[in-house]
Amino acid sequence: MTTISRTFTVTPQPQVVLDYLKDFSHATEWDPGTESCTRRDSGPVVVGSSWDNTSKIAGVSTELVYELLELTDAKVVFKGENETASTIDDITVLPHEGGSEITYEAVIEMKGAAKLATPGVKLLFEKIGTDTEEDMTTVLNRL
Repeated sequence: MTTISRTFTVTPQPQVVLDYLKDFSHATEWDPGTESCTRRDSGPVVVGSSWDNTSKIAGVSTELVYELLELTDAKVVFKGENETASTIDDITVLPHEGGSEITYEAVIEMKGAAKLATPGVKLLFEKIGTDTEEDMTTVLNRL
């Protein structure tokens, strides 16, 4: 299992940030690996909403189904899963000096034969975590 965590600040208020982040289809704007992310259901985004996500990581395309597991006034939690990996993306958004402080924690677990790649996955996802923080900060500050 690999855990990546970043904490950073942005200028929009927490509710604005959470309203944006709860729709995982926006990952195409802030996640450097996401190539496409399409909602599987319709209506308001609620716990149980899900998305088909295609990402390219280190030149390899992978598809995961993401589901919104938790949505509160301070947090969104998504679970992504396919045959070779599962991930929990836990995003906490708190008030901070007129804007928001975001803590983004991703826990990635490789499955089956892919578990052998776990040591290399940590290094790769540390880089992706830094890129995600930069992209998410830029996108959220535009809201």
